[in-house]
Order: sequence, then structure tokens, then C-alpha cells
Amino acid sequence: MLWRTKPTETNPSPERRSMARLDKVFAVWLEGERGEVRGVARNISPGGLFVETPMTEPIGTEVRVNFSTDGGGIVAVGEVRYVCHLVGRKAPGSDGPDVPVGVQGMGIRFVRFEAASAPSESLH
Repeated sequence: MLWRTKPTETNPSPERRSMARLDKVFAVWLEGERGEVRGVARNISPGGLFVETPMTEPIGTEVRVNFSTDGGGIVAVGEVRYVCHLVGRKAPGSDGPDVPVGVQGMGIRFVRFEAASAPSESLH
């Protein structure tokens, strides 16, 4: 199932989000105080999404998330709600040496949507 929903009496698993989410992975272009960066969007909902990025913006920062489509593009203006940095280690013998690995990114709450003026060349 692609959409996850909040818990019900028939689905008692704890879920703090109130909106359904789409488990999809796709590229986006992010603009914020610290510049522009390509990111990997995950777990999108009508209220926001999580974006893995090589650099993060401070909590509370306004960011623009550019979604490229064949017909142009859509820009979501949002607010950084949380930042996470996850660090782990690859297990010995699992496709490479036992080295630290990590991912970082931001949870972004959508504030409004705009039509993009032109598709971003950086995403193609």
C-alpha cells in the first residue's frame, strides 16, 4: 500500500500524523537561506514532505521546493519544521567495509503552492 493513514480502531498502530502519506522517492530542487541544492523527497503528504539533502536549513526557515513535471513545474513554499542527521555503520561484509554511513534531511510543512515559471534545468 502506498498511502499510510492515521490509526483507527481496526489499525491501532501509533501514528502522530493526521494526513495520508505517499511512500514515493523523487528528485526535487530546494532553495533556502543557505543556497540551492538538489534533494531526494520522500514520504509526501498534502501537508508536507521529508527531503534528504547534503546540507540542511535552520528550523523555521522558509524554503522553496521545486517539483519538475513534463508540463512545467510546481513550487511549494514551506517551512522547515525539523532537521535530522542519522548516522550508522554498514555491517561488516555487506557490500563494502565497516564504515560510518549517514543521511540528513528536513521535514518541511507546506505553506502555499505556486506555478513554476520554467522547469529547472538542474533536474534533467
